[in-house]
Amino acid sequence: MKILIAGSTGKTGLRLTRQLDNAGHQPIAMHRSSSDTSKLPDGVAKREADLTQLPDDVCDGAEAVVFAAGSGGDTSAEMTDKVDRDGAKKLVDLAAKSGVGHFVMLSSVGADDPDPESDLAHYLQAKHEADEHLKASGLSYTIVRPVSLTDDDGSRNMRLGDEVNPQGKAARGDVAAILARAATDAALAGKVFLMESLD
Repeated sequence: MKILIAGSTGKTGLRLTRQLDNAGHQPIAMHRSSSDTSKLPDGVAKREADLTQLPDDVCDGAEAVVFAAGSGGDTSAEMTDKVDRDGAKKLVDLAAKSGVGHFVMLSSVGADDPDPESDLAHYLQAKHEADEHLKASGLSYTIVRPVSLTDDDGSRNMRLGDEVNPQGKAARGDVAAILARAATDAALAGKVFLMESLD
């Protein structure tokens, strides 16, 4: 399956790209011109594109798209809007125009109802708007909302859904695994869920 990954060189996206490649899929690694692509698996297709100015054909040939990008916790509110809100929304629109079969959004705990008093209020509002745009797009979709991320690979022992502890932890390797499953398993289509690692 050909799967376009936005954020393919990031901490979660790189794990996702490797997992999909190892599983026999054909990831298309979307990356900025300044990104370090040296750690991507050998032979993986690369597609240069910036979320702040996406070309109209960026999704061409992809059967599914995974948004696993992020502006990062230390960027300005303006850049958060450009990448996490506007870039995500534009990618959704281009996926729909290209006839992509399924779109997976890496979101965040708290994005369903952003707390204006939270330190992450602006980021969560941006994610909320991107999520709502995807739901209204007409695309088949899955939205994954992990709790606080760690850089661990994880053991694939995860909890999904309403029983997740909002103060828990989610290993990036586990997040990548559930994104990979969401991109390729129709059983997760139309679902929005929280996710945490259990060990």
